[in-house]
Amino acid sequence: MVITCSDTRTPESDSSGYRIMHMLKDAGHSVLSYQLVKDEPSKIKSAIKKAVANKKVQAIIINGGTGIAKRDSTFEAIEGLLEKKLDGFGEVFRYLTYQEIGSPAIMTRATAGTYKGRIIFSTPGSENAVRLAMEKLILPELGHILQQLAK
Repeated sequence: MVITCSDTRTPESDSSGYRIMHMLKDAGHSVLSYQLVKDEPSKIKSAIKKAVANKKVQAIIINGGTGIAKRDSTFEAIEGLLEKKLDGFGEVFRYLTYQEIGSPAIMTRATAGTYKGRIIFSTPGSENAVRLAMEKLILPELGHILQQLAK
């Protein structure tokens, strides 16, 4: 499942959400669902809980709301749900981002972890951030992560 958290995007303008879906499909994965939600913790949590109620959803990739602006609340919504955190995802993502854009990389709160046997990745909403996360981290490891979660 792909979830975009934004107060300003519409399904028509959500280029990052569509990039994630296209990259997943191009890599041979199925996208069962897409949802655009307002950047509000209750709405984000509700979308995640709805996603994990579907046994076919193995991974949830969320984009948007990882910054430090007042309305950026995706991190807060996800942090409380994660059962096992993959701190390395955020750490490596910030390192790779730093290599591309420099010190603004410290402002992202990208994160990942597991919830009810599913992997959740949360990335910034920019297309460049989505591309970086998908190419360098998510797609290379997604199959392996799903295999580990099935054990």
